Amino acid sequence: MGEYRLEMKDIVKSFPGVKALDHAQLKLRPGTVHALMGENGAGKSTLMKCLFGIYHIDEGEIIYEGQNIHIQGPLDALHKGIAMVHQELQPIPERSIAENIFVGRYPTKKIGPISIIDHKKMNEDAEKVLKEVHLKFDAKAKLGSLSVSQMQLVEIAKAVSADCKVLILDEPTSSLTQSEVEALFVIVNELRRKNVSIIYISHKMDEILRISDEVTIMRDGQYIGTWDSKELTTDMIITKMVGRELSNLFPKRNNVPGDVVLEVQDFTSINPKSFRNISFKVKKGEIFGIAGLVGAQRTELMEGLFGLRAHSHGKIIYKGSLLNVNRPQDAIRHGIALLTEDRRASGIMGVLSVADNVSIASLDQYLVLKCVLDNKKIESLVKENVDKMSIKTPSSKTLIQSLSGGNQQKVLIARWLANSPDVFIMDEPTRGIDVGAKYEIYCIIEELARSGKSIIMISSEMSELMGMSDRIMVMCDGRMTGIIDGEKANQENIMALATQFK
Repeated sequence: MGEYRLEMKDIVKSFPGVKALDHAQLKLRPGTVHALMGENGAGKSTLMKCLFGIYHIDEGEIIYEGQNIHIQGPLDALHKGIAMVHQELQPIPERSIAENIFVGRYPTKKIGPISIIDHKKMNEDAEKVLKEVHLKFDAKAKLGSLSVSQMQLVEIAKAVSADCKVLILDEPTSSLTQSEVEALFVIVNELRRKNVSIIYISHKMDEILRISDEVTIMRDGQYIGTWDSKELTTDMIITKMVGRELSNLFPKRNNVPGDVVLEVQDFTSINPKSFRNISFKVKKGEIFGIAGLVGAQRTELMEGLFGLRAHSHGKIIYKGSLLNVNRPQDAIRHGIALLTEDRRASGIMGVLSVADNVSIASLDQYLVLKCVLDNKKIESLVKENVDKMSIKTPSSKTLIQSLSGGNQQKVLIARWLANSPDVFIMDEPTRGIDVGAKYEIYCIIEELARSGKSIIMISSEMSELMGMSDRIMVMCDGRMTGIIDGEKANQENIMALATQFK
């Protein structure tokens, strides 16, 4: 087999408009914990999805135990001894823990000519695996009875049950308590002693320096280098992660922030593991950026302000008056809009037309006698916004799902502009769209701010935050760790605040 159990050489993976991996590299030794690090969007998870067979590589080669292999899919990867615990869990809550552990590879027994699932063996095997990873759960219990963090530990048990030689852990501690993190580290060390190779993705520097043997750093889909963990410090890792220069990818900003429009005081989620004690102010005509790593609770905070999530205490002062937001309608009625993070899941209505998607949030403004829609006025609204946003579509009747990501995003912005909001919350406004469309979105954001709209922009791209924001609030683990003036912000001081775990 040689020195390395696994080698990924010159891996290239492209999606429409985006080159996610550009000749990425990874070399993994037997019985080691290899940390894979980089900013959000650096390509870490994409590289691992290529290794696990979720994506098929465009170029490059994967050499596993001395053999050049082609991984057809996740089940093929598992059969080869490669397992992955995903950052985003996909549990089946109504099925048992045992069924979740062995989903897709249930043990069977023959009854005559028919094969059926051997539940007795499955439960016994699940109990053994749970014991092996020190989890005191009943294998027959419904998975839905566990907390999210406990489900994450069950996912690790599932990977161990595959008797894997390579285990990928993608942000495994994002929802774990400190005691659960310690339990995970016990499991990781035992697997290392059993000669399992572990790829560990995390933004938490203290974890990386404590648990890993080697660190590979990626940036913009490219391989930056691999170092012995003992040679690195937190500052060195941050510098290597963010050490790129910004180019002129952003429009010149002429917006002038004015008086405070929105003030948030001591805002705290009803969920103790979510955002807590958050206070900040947003000015008229300001682009207020929000930075943070995975698990920082940025989206949850904004959904709380918009009425999608409950809060236990705190105040929202809007235009000088106390604002009670218990549901989205309350926010919308007062001129607050939310462009959601996941365009496809909670933004566009794919089976409806561009016209329907633009007008759907403001239909009550176009009722005749409160019961009949004024279609001429709606058509005029849609045409005005399609022209204003430069939305490229064959017609307003075209299904929105057939448009590019950038044009879909413009339609969603147009939808909210039809309501004339004064505060526009944009969660990852340029995610998954190409560079040209990004610039167009930036121009729209700058124009909105210049016209007096207040923009709150969440972004995982530090260059985007620095290129567009007047001020940047940084969050870590549900807390606000600082607010930086846009002119003083750099990747190092943002990352330092974003990794300020307690």
